[in-house]
Amino acid sequence: MVFLIFIIVVGVQRLAELFIAKRNEQWMKSRGGVEFGASHYPWMVAMHIGFFAALILETVFLRRGVSEVWPLWLGLFFAAQAGRIWALSSLGKFWNTKIIVLPNARVVARGPYKWMKHPNYVIVATEIIVISLLFNAYFTAILFTVLNYSMMRVRIPLEENALKSLTEYEAVFKSPNR
Repeated sequence: MVFLIFIIVVGVQRLAELFIAKRNEQWMKSRGGVEFGASHYPWMVAMHIGFFAALILETVFLRRGVSEVWPLWLGLFFAAQAGRIWALSSLGKFWNTKIIVLPNARVVARGPYKWMKHPNYVIVATEIIVISLLFNAYFTAILFTVLNYSMMRVRIPLEENALKSLTEYEAVFKSPNR
């Protein structure tokens, strides 16, 4: 029952984020936003759906229970959620699940972006591990950590090149005062 409630809550959160992303996409594109990396996006979506499918299958069919150290994993999960909210709210209307860049937009270098370029990707990687280990889904943790790493090796360079091509991204992140 705990697993079902957890999956429903996270699923609703992800659906709400997709609604926000779609609204932000429309806002950015109506102002001249340019999308990059569209060819890899369906693979990324499939990976995230696959993660939840694998988690459910491993947990249900292999009868995985809640980890004995669940307070640790749950605490890390809540910390990741706080980081997720901080990262998304720092980007505001510029946050999206797709790589969309508004030409000449001011680069966001506040919130967690003051200290790192891609905090949301670190949070997603953390969630994959933490959610899996919360329910002893070791296979899911390993497989989707590897798949996510592979996806980020494609996505991060695409995103950085897109930002460099249409904004002052490189100058902002080289500045010691950011």
